[in-house]
Amino acid sequence: METWRAVATGLFILGGLVMVLVAMAQVRDRKGASHAEVLRAGVIGLAVVAVLATAIAFWLPSVVTWAVVAATAMAVFFITMMD
Repeated sequence: METWRAVATGLFILGGLVMVLVAMAQVRDRKGASHAEVLRAGVIGLAVVAVLATAIAFWLPSVVTWAVVAATAMAVFFITMMD
């Protein structure tokens, strides 16, 4: 695996995990949300992160890979700084 793929995959996984935690917190904060709904949101989020991380690590071209990483970084920045 090329170095840039390893770096991009690591950065995406880091940002993806933050996004999963934010999504789980938002589900938890919803009125009437059960523990199962929070768990379901986490599992779905982790599955999406795993599929995209695998695609980044092995298949996606560099331009698409870095675009996905940049979009994830911007989303994490805006979601965590919002309030």
